[in-house]
Amino acid sequence: MASFEVRGGKALRGEITPQGAKNEALQILCAVLLTSEPVTISNIPDIRDVNKLIELLRDMGVKVGKLATDTYVFQAENVNLDYMDTSEFVAQASALRGSVMILGPMLGRYGRCQLPKPGGDKIGRRPMDTHFLGLEKLGGKLTLEGADFYRIKAEGKLRGTHMLLDEASVTGTANILMAAVLAEGTTTIYNAACEPYLQQLCRMLVRMGANIQGIGSNLLTIEGVERLGGTEHRMLPDMIEIGSFIGLAAMTGSEITIKDCQIAELGLIPDTFRKLGIQLEFRGDDIHIPAQEHYEIATYLDGSILTVSDHTWPGFTPDLLSIVLVVACQAKGTVLIHQKMFESRLFFVDKLIDMGAQVILCDPHRATVIGLDQRARLRGITMTSPDIRAGVALLIAALSAEGKSTIENVEQIDRGYQNIDLRLNALGADIRRM
Repeated sequence: MASFEVRGGKALRGEITPQGAKNEALQILCAVLLTSEPVTISNIPDIRDVNKLIELLRDMGVKVGKLATDTYVFQAENVNLDYMDTSEFVAQASALRGSVMILGPMLGRYGRCQLPKPGGDKIGRRPMDTHFLGLEKLGGKLTLEGADFYRIKAEGKLRGTHMLLDEASVTGTANILMAAVLAEGTTTIYNAACEPYLQQLCRMLVRMGANIQGIGSNLLTIEGVERLGGTEHRMLPDMIEIGSFIGLAAMTGSEITIKDCQIAELGLIPDTFRKLGIQLEFRGDDIHIPAQEHYEIATYLDGSILTVSDHTWPGFTPDLLSIVLVVACQAKGTVLIHQKMFESRLFFVDKLIDMGAQVILCDPHRATVIGLDQRARLRGITMTSPDIRAGVALLIAALSAEGKSTIENVEQIDRGYQNIDLRLNALGADIRRM
């Protein structure tokens, strides 16, 4: 098990370019299963979860060609359906949360799919009911084998229908959408997710020949087509990395320019960090964060304590609440962090408290942070990364801390952040992989 040895207290300086969006990649890569023609995808992040998904697709029979460091061409001309019956498939798919995204395309194109319960971060319950309820409404029949193996099969052609999703699940919407584009007739998905990742998937499918209306809204209308063709697609920069770098700059008093951010796709992320007192300058599509000795958390107009909470898009993404919480530890003022969507994502605050932060964990969903305003530095400790986002939040805390920190289980961080140690060392950080 690898670890990071971090010597904190260094101000960073320079430019950094965010990787391609991990959450978009997991959807876009599975969409290649919808056509027998070549699909070229660029700006693919070189991270563990994405590489494992590419390996899974290759083992399923998808031809994979690497054209450049971040560019691949895929052709799902001869998918081996029997591979889903092998122990190798079960092992691969159960270790990877993103494997759930093969359900929709496989059901839509081949009429069947099977999948073990996917793995991923231990951040609380992540039920798949929305996926299966939607696919069943299109005509799929679900069979459960035990508590952790799913089979879904269509009796004949999938047929379009109207559905109201019980939650605006991004991956659930994507799976249903990818099945619906090849179904007969019209499908309407109400309470659909509308995150930029989902919008990107919709635009890619339209270029492949799909008929989708309402892109960017919570009501999608899909007219099924007989077949889809090939296309080229470039993924967005990762908004979670962008937010992480903003928080890193503030917490360490660093001057950093984040390149090629596609700011129009960031939603509330810049304004949320501004509420923490962080200065941001937009320079075209770059974000410049000047060095700040202090940053002060805003209050509401009546003077009451600010609350930062997550919500479905266009609300604030839950993947950045860990970063916001850590950054608030050295702000001036107090903030309530309300993590609504996952009940285990705040369970890393004990490490911050051990480092000297003033954080009160109110319950599994809420934490109050009383900022130190740089009056006292956090101190380095030994800790373990519990999940991808908390791992990077702890890395940011370690980079701001006095002395040496050791972060264990950094394979979790590698699942979502591409060569994060090397990229931050290029800005002046002191991170050693052990």
